[in-house]
Amino acid sequence: MDKDQAAALFTKERRRLNPKCAIPMNKQKGKKQQPAYLTGLINMLVEKAINGLPCNFNPLQLTTFTRDGVPLRTLARRVDGAFPSSVNPIAVWEVKEYYFTTTFGSRVADGVYETLLDGLELQELQQSCGVRAEHILFVDAHYTWWVCGKSYLCRMVDMLHMGLVSEVVFGREVLDRIPILAAAWVKSYSASKKK
Repeated sequence: MDKDQAAALFTKERRRLNPKCAIPMNKQKGKKQQPAYLTGLINMLVEKAINGLPCNFNPLQLTTFTRDGVPLRTLARRVDGAFPSSVNPIAVWEVKEYYFTTTFGSRVADGVYETLLDGLELQELQQSCGVRAEHILFVDAHYTWWVCGKSYLCRMVDMLHMGLVSEVVFGREVLDRIPILAAAWVKSYSASKKK
């Protein structure tokens, strides 16, 4: 989607869902400062799908995995969301939305490699400790990715094939994919509470 399409979809879903979760603002200044459309959509859709279960929509701490209360691993970066929390999450996600980008700069490229780093850490955790968390990458902004950054789209596909991300979700696909993804997270959460 472009920013106008994202804004329209965000507004429509916000009216429909009437969310209680926080809707963050983008990092732009002045007239460009708006709600972070894709992040807001993700938050609203996850909130609806998990139906009152805990979720950290804005982790302000690093993601940590423990076993029997003892830390196993702490990731190097904060993620954009974690279910049910940033300690022992079932799923973590990152959002790369660049609706106001006019060139494909290093910030956008860095975002792709940050995801790669997180994926490598999660993969190593699974291989060495047997602990797994879903790692979802949400991306949007037609101009940024399909006009300026096609080679980085290839990197996303590479990460998917290397097992560094569980899934890459583009733009409006969040409407279809989040209910399915979150249903699996809820099932895992419920099973873990029965142990």
